Amino acid sequence: MTTPDVGAVAVVGLGYVGLPTALGLLAAGTEVIGIDASPERLDDIRIGDVDLLPSDLERLNKFNGDANFTLTDDPAAIARARTVLVCVPTPVDRHLAPDLRALTAAAASVVEHAVPGQLLMLTSTTYVGTTRDLLTEPLTERGFTVGEDIFVAFSPERIDPGNASHTQDTTPRVVGGAGQETIDRAISVLTRTASSVYVLPSPEAAEMTKLWENTFRAVNIALANEFADNCRVLGLDPIPVIEAASTKPFGFMPFYPGPGVGGHCIPCDPHYLLWQLRAERHTSPLVEAAMNAIAGRPHHVVRRVREALGERGRPLTGARILIVGMAYKPGVEDLRESPALEIFEELVREGAEVRFTDSMVRTAKVAGGIQESLVAPQDHDWDLVLVHTVHPNADLAWLGGRDDILDATYRLEDVAAKDTL
Repeated sequence: MTTPDVGAVAVVGLGYVGLPTALGLLAAGTEVIGIDASPERLDDIRIGDVDLLPSDLERLNKFNGDANFTLTDDPAAIARARTVLVCVPTPVDRHLAPDLRALTAAAASVVEHAVPGQLLMLTSTTYVGTTRDLLTEPLTERGFTVGEDIFVAFSPERIDPGNASHTQDTTPRVVGGAGQETIDRAISVLTRTASSVYVLPSPEAAEMTKLWENTFRAVNIALANEFADNCRVLGLDPIPVIEAASTKPFGFMPFYPGPGVGGHCIPCDPHYLLWQLRAERHTSPLVEAAMNAIAGRPHHVVRRVREALGERGRPLTGARILIVGMAYKPGVEDLRESPALEIFEELVREGAEVRFTDSMVRTAKVAGGIQESLVAPQDHDWDLVLVHTVHPNADLAWLGGRDDILDATYRLEDVAAKDTL
């Protein structure tokens, strides 16, 4: 069987998923047309001022200016590609309902500029039926016959920002599409950046796979947080307990407690499922309970801050508090849905004086303004230091002699005098 010609690949959306995807394709010898609605984002990419793993930064430096790498904000460039990958964010709004504006706009542009013979593939996490609603049906209305003169698939992204242990080329992908030619074309593209491809019978099955993956993580993180609270009540450190349970070679997978979850995956994706189920008058009580627990975790952290200060005879109002690490996870600059933002805001509403230090986050919009990261936090007096995120190679030696630390990571080593959540 002849391998389908991938041709030029248009990557629509050059954020935390789209840019590494584009770089992976370039490294595999593929021509890439990078399309993003933000000229500012494109400028940042051109000068290399973007949050990437070191290996991807090396790739970006190599391919910036290469003839095989085009950057544009013009969606008409879609027509020049043989394959189109849609990699735009799918957050939730403040009511926890899906915010589909970016995906709807991107899909509409793809449909408008689609040409015969293309493979169009969504990768953004979303509700079951999105590929049908936003690509298949509009293409049919345009006069295409999907599966014959144009091809549509869904393959959810599996990028873990900031984690060099799980790169694209070592991670399998799943894909769902109608017809063998669609699948053959999708496999030809995906195997350029993935270790293997698992085929599902429909885009809907692939969409549900991604929701299942991330909801599984959400439920288990909520359970880990709850068990950590249980351990504290019983006077136990949860980390050795988790590590002991992890020695069981079957039936257990370790998840670790913390101050909450951020990014556009765990705090958002399960709500796409719950939103869709509500329309069907169906409930998912376990998932709902887990998401409620996750949403309430930052408030729990503030409550523990108040308790820790009270144990030192200090009220929360007027207390000088430092948050160490504002990013939602180690190794990234990403502040999207970071629990630290909500924690910061609530502490300020309670009357505390709050600052932050983060080696990867230069500024953050908090308490109605822009605050800069403190470069020398050890030169200030604090009533409490809340450790929220610890980046790789972060120098926290200055915490060693303090007894006013609340460790929300549960993993702060070499600091004996500390509390945990």
